This record gives sequence, structure tokens and C-alpha cells, in this order.
Amino acid sequence: MRIISDQVIRNLGISPMTCIEWVKESLSIKADAELPVKMSVHPADGEFFTSMPCLLPPPIQNSNNQVDSGLKLKRRYFGIKLVHRLLAAVPSLGSNLLLYDASTGELLALMDADWITAMRTGALSAASAKCLRKSDAKVYGFIGLGNTARATLLCLLEQEPERHFEVKLLKYKDQHKSFEERFRGYNNVTFTECDDVIELANASDVLFSCITYAEGDVVKNVSDFRQGITVIPVHTQGFMNCDTVFSRVFGDDTNHVKGFRYFNQFKGYNEIGEVFAGRDKGRENDEQRIINYNYGLGLHDVVYAAKIYELTENQVLPTVNLFKETRKFWV
Repeated sequence: MRIISDQVIRNLGISPMTCIEWVKESLSIKADAELPVKMSVHPADGEFFTSMPCLLPPPIQNSNNQVDSGLKLKRRYFGIKLVHRLLAAVPSLGSNLLLYDASTGELLALMDADWITAMRTGALSAASAKCLRKSDAKVYGFIGLGNTARATLLCLLEQEPERHFEVKLLKYKDQHKSFEERFRGYNNVTFTECDDVIELANASDVLFSCITYAEGDVVKNVSDFRQGITVIPVHTQGFMNCDTVFSRVFGDDTNHVKGFRYFNQFKGYNEIGEVFAGRDKGRENDEQRIINYNYGLGLHDVVYAAKIYELTENQVLPTVNLFKETRKFWV
């Protein structure tokens, strides 16, 4: 079993555009993957351990016995990510992933999944915003300015380097300052700051909420969201009052969002992958208010992990010999 650390992953220099390609690639094979609904346990209020398994479909062999698959992988993989949010942990959010050869059951790697989680989340959020925003969208609001928000903006800016983004940040402690500093090298973004979430909802054409926990509705009055807004609650909490009012609701996987309280009242519901595939036009006019729940799928995590595993195959990395018994044994 190989140990793939956060630093090893970062040293690969995987670009934000590659991250966007990988999330779209993974959604394109979702129908052929086995994707159980994630399961959580809660040590305390606001805390969780969540397991996220996924079995990827096998690569398709062409007539020359070469791998010819949309995933462009060498074998079939199974993986399971375990993510936690614990108030006593530093940082509070963390995750690890086990990657297996799905044919033999061999445990191939234990890898840190913090970068994977942040970048696949940011990539899907940015790609979703691009295909659901109104035609003249200019202002992009952010609530919560941690790694997920940074990953989202990285992908937004790299996805359309020719487009200028007006980004409004909801102030929180001094995080808005370090957030702006992170993007000082980009010439296609300008920042403004605001103290009030209602001001942000009124001003934003696309609103990202990257907070990991919310008590009640983030914006109490739905009328405070401007016409034509696209709301992307990255961690899904705090926007339930939009669910029955907004013109359309999208999700990344129906089985993961059908347990939401107002799912049966969602208007024009569909999966975001159908928009990427061109089978759903997404936004129908610039007046529609749209909310997109990307609940976070083990599918993306395992695709990223498999790609990273194959990218590091020629590296000398720490390993653990599990000394697996290959003969049948009796206890």
C-alpha cells in the first residue's frame, strides 16, 4: 500500500482546469458507477464523520486491447473517503481516502484527501456557475472564505481568463484580507467587501456560500435575493427557504438530495450533469432565480484519487506492507 501525502499531491501541479475536466469526466460516467448515498455519524451537534464510497466502471478495451475509456484509467477502482468535521480538530475539516483495485481487492493507497476535497468541490462549483449564471452576470459573492472558497475562485478565474470578475466578500474576522492577498497575481478580478449578507444577496449575480455550518436561513427573506441570481450553497446548509420559491433547483445526484425536506416541491429539478451534457438547457431566461445543490460525491473523490495514483506510479513513495495471507486459512 502506497502512502500519498498532501505534499505529494500538491507537487504534481494539477491545474484548476484539469480539476474542472475531471469533475465533468466523472459526471459523464456517473450512470455506470456504483454510488451509494454517503453515511454520517455525529459525535456532537455540528460534528460528523462521513463515509463516501464509490465503485468506478471498468475501462473499456478497444480492438488493440488498449484502454479506451472516458476516464482514461488503467484499471477499475473502488475507493472510500472518510471526511470529518470536529470542533476540536485543527483544521476542523479533514479527510483521507482508501483506494483499491476493484478486480483483486488489493489496497493500493492511503492518501490525504484534503486537497482533493477542496479542488473537486471548487471545480464543480465554478463549472456549475458558468453554465447556470445569467447572460450578463458580473458580480460573484462569497460567504465563507476558507479553502473551498479559494478553490472555487481559482477555478473561476482559470476557467475564463479573458473574463473580468467583480467579487464581493462578506467580511469575517481578517479572512477577507488574506483571501484578497491570495489572488493578488490575477488581473481578471477586483474585490469589494461588505458587512451585511443582505447587501451581498442584493448585489450578487452568483452567490457562493462556503460555510460548513449554518443555523437557520443565511438570508431570512427570500425577496432579498436579486432577480436572476444563481445561488450555490457549497455545503448545502442555510438556504432551505429558497427551495420552494426559486425557479429551478439542480443537484449533483438525485439520490443524495431527495431526502431534503422540500425535495418534492423543487421546481424544474434536474441534475447538473444533464446541463453539462447538453440534455438540459439549465437557465431558461435571465429573470430566473436558480439554486444548485452540489452535495459532494465520492464519485469525484475516487476519480481524482485514481488519477493521482496513476500520476504518481513512477515516484518513490513510502509504502506499508500489509503481509496479506494469500492462502485460505482457518482460525
